Amino acid sequence: MPARVSEAIVLRAYPFREADLVVSFLARDAGKLRGVARGARRPKNRFGAGLERLSYIRMFYFQRESRELVSLDSCELIASQLGLVSDYATGVALDYMAEVSEQLMPAAEPNERFFRLLVAVLEFLRMRPGQGLWQAVTYFSYWAVRLSGFLPELKVSPASRAVAEEMSHARIDQLTSTEWGKHRAADLRRFLVRTIEEQIERRLVTAPLLEAV
Repeated sequence: MPARVSEAIVLRAYPFREADLVVSFLARDAGKLRGVARGARRPKNRFGAGLERLSYIRMFYFQRESRELVSLDSCELIASQLGLVSDYATGVALDYMAEVSEQLMPAAEPNERFFRLLVAVLEFLRMRPGQGLWQAVTYFSYWAVRLSGFLPELKVSPASRAVAEEMSHARIDQLTSTEWGKHRAADLRRFLVRTIEEQIERRLVTAPLLEAV
């Protein structure tokens, strides 16, 4: 059972047995994985705050080819998002990004560009608390569906198409509220969110139907 270490972002964690957690995380080099963190719910554990939602960590784990769940050994916290949750709107945005990443990313398929997208957006929010939230959410939404291969032709206004082109050639820290404000990007944001909703609904409905065939 080989030991592995990878930079990762925690997407979701939920209770398992008496004192364990099942953790879904996006590893830079391995894609989305799920693993069991034994004893993580005990007051004294080797994971600390590293398994909080969207924590940027260095994960140490063991993986067997014959098992779906990996075994989590420990983690080192690189960056925490706990300082952002005091703002309600930012907390909702973090939930949105975590859920979209969880639903769009296929299991065990590396996608380093999606990983770097999450890292960049989270860093942007930490560096500018309370500022540029909708710009960050729109930027994330656009690239999430694009990197996942779900983005169809943009049937939006010319202004929003210009926003999309601008987003394709710039980093998030280069996009300011002056360059593309909330009114200019409103219909693009609605289109992207609806596209994500359709893809998530399709996965939630189609997968069980295929499994039942």
